[in-house]
This record gives sequence, C-alpha cells and structure tokens, in this order.
Amino acid sequence: MTHAEYPWLLPSDLARNADPDPDGASRPRTVRDWAVDTVAFAFAVLVGIAAVDNSRRLNESDAVVWTDLVLGAAACLLLWARRRRPAAVPVAVSVLGVISPATGGAVLVTVFGAAVRLPPRRLAAVASVVLACSTLQGFIRPDPEVDPLLGLVVTLVLLLLVTGWGMLVRSRRQLVAALRERARRAEAEAGLRAEQAQRAAREAIAREMHDVLAHRLTLLSVHAGALEFRPDAPPAEVARAAGVIRDSAHEALQDLRQIIGVLRAPGDRDDTGGDRPQPTLATLDTLIAESREAGAAVTLDIGVPDPAAVPAATGRTVYRIVQEGLTNARKHAPGAEVAVSVHGRPGDGLTVDVRNAEPPGPVPHVPGSGQGLIGLTERATLAGGRLRHGPGPGGGFTVHAWLPWPS
Repeated sequence: MTHAEYPWLLPSDLARNADPDPDGASRPRTVRDWAVDTVAFAFAVLVGIAAVDNSRRLNESDAVVWTDLVLGAAACLLLWARRRRPAAVPVAVSVLGVISPATGGAVLVTVFGAAVRLPPRRLAAVASVVLACSTLQGFIRPDPEVDPLLGLVVTLVLLLLVTGWGMLVRSRRQLVAALRERARRAEAEAGLRAEQAQRAAREAIAREMHDVLAHRLTLLSVHAGALEFRPDAPPAEVARAAGVIRDSAHEALQDLRQIIGVLRAPGDRDDTGGDRPQPTLATLDTLIAESREAGAAVTLDIGVPDPAAVPAATGRTVYRIVQEGLTNARKHAPGAEVAVSVHGRPGDGLTVDVRNAEPPGPVPHVPGSGQGLIGLTERATLAGGRLRHGPGPGGGFTVHAWLPWPS
C-alpha cells in the first residue's frame, strides 16, 4: 500500500496498515473462516484425486500412485495451518509437489493465502520457491500427454492468477482497515471538537452572565447599603431606593432568563415567547439614564453619526464595556463623576472611553475578582479590537477600547 495508490490516506494510515493481518491469523477462526477453509480444502482434495486418477490412467506403478496419494493428503492437511504459517506452508507444499502432482490444488490455495497475508518482498521469495519447485516437477514427473513447454506456461499462468487475486484481496482489506481507522479517529476528533466548542460556549455564557448581572446586582448593593446605613432617610428617598432595587431585581431576573433561554433553544426569548432584542449602541442612552436614576453623575458624549448603523455585535460590545465601567465606578468610586465617550465612523472604528474621577469621600471595601475587565479584554480581542485599563493621569480610573467598524 503506497501513497500513490491511495492518495487520500494519511502517511500514518499507510504505515499502520503496511502489513496487517487481513485474514485474521491472530484471532480465532470465525464461521466465515471455517467455511472458506473447508471450500479450499475440498478444492485441493478434488485436484489431488484427479491427479491420482491420471497417474493410474498412465499405468504408473502402485508405489508411485500411493506416493501421490500420501503426499497429496499431507499437502491438503497442511492447508489448515496456512493462516498461522503463510510463508512456510506454501514452501513445504511446493517441495512435496516436486515429486507429487497430487499437491497441485494445495499449491494454488497456499499461494493465494500467501499473497493475501505476506508483504511484497516475502511474497516474492515464496513465489520464487513455488515456481522453481513447479518447474522442477515438470522434469521429474512429466506428463507424456502434455507438451513440457505448454505445461510450464499453464503452471506459470495459474500461479500468476492466484497471486494477483490474493494481492487484490489484500489491498482491498488494507484499504477497508485504513478507512475504518480514519472513521474512528474522525469520530474521536469530532467528539473532541464538540467538547471544546461546548467549553467555549460555557465560558462565553459565563462572561455574558457576569457582564449582564454585575451591573444590576451592583445597583441592588448600593441602594440596599444606603437603606441600611440611613434608616432615618426621608420616606421619598426610601421609596425611590426601594423602587430602584425592585426594578434592578426585575431586570436582573429578565437578563438571567434571557441567558437561560440561549441554553434551552436557539435565540433569546422573552416572557411572551418573542425575540428579546440584545443591547446595542442605540440603547446606550437607556443604560446611562438608569445609572443617573440610581444617583450616579454620568456624562455621555456620543460622536457617532448614526448609532443604529453600527453592527449589532460591535454595538453590543460597546454597551458591555460601558456597563462594566459604570459598575466598577459605582463599586470602587461611589459618588465620583463618570465620563463616557464613544466616537467613530465606518472605516475608522469605534473608540470607547469610560473615565471616573477620584471618589469624593472614603471608599468602602467592595470585594472584586477583576474577572469583568478580563472578560471585556477577551471580548474586545475576539471582536478584532483592543482594550486597556488602569489609573488615569489625574487620578481615578480609565477604560479605553477600540473596536473595528468596517466601511
């Protein structure tokens, strides 16, 4: 089996199947194996009987006839070992055939078996021995009714036919074995790719849940803390904080249902069963208004000619970046002014800046893992952009991102 013969196979497949055991010599015989061996044995016996009858018809001595009979029977019995000894059996049967024409059928069967099981070099050596013994038989036990040259040609043609047939069977079995191995490997690789895709989807969902829920839960934490530390606040302020808590909890629940819906079925579904729109750059005003309602001092500067023309995926990424920046500002710099700037045009890309000043008072310790900014960096990178964050030049904190916007 060569790459020129089977160009669609990998070199590893060719190496693995260079010398297989196509006929199953290393395994117990199956029902099919027994049936094939029985047919081969019967064929060899019939040829041997015909050769013995021909010896009697030629009035050869009883000793010669009995020799043919014994050696022919021995050759037929050796056929049952041809699977275990694919090279030795044809050589032994050919040696017996030098003085006994009754082994002719067994010789053909063993040569076929050798062609099925042996690699080309070993097969060539065995075939050479068989051809030499068959040629020698023509001189030791010639048939007076057949021209010696014609007998030699017929013998050579028969050997070539069974050898070619056996090599064809071997090649087909090797090909089937290689294709089965490739199918098994392809199935394993497909399973691995599916597992990797599932892991990537889970990571994306985890980042989305953080980006969506962190904003809402931060609002809940801020206003719940205000109610806790100012129990004597005016009723109007308490009612406003409670309303923000209620609305934030409702929005968090809606966002969580949206993400769970992605897991359950293709597309995001709202409570009515319709498609729930994803946040885009056009909905950024709503996010800013929500933060202002919660008491944050936020300024928004949008220098985009048509926010609705921004690609949905890019607009959603801008929305998440601003959302995470506002969330971090409320957590780590409460009361500080936040400036949000979004500028760009098709072909130049979008530039997003979220800057918060130093907090005016003491900053309460709010635990954070930093996963939000890490997730934003990955999100921007996957979108073909870049993101950096860190302390601002005059204090505070800055998040700067650039995202591509094809023309």
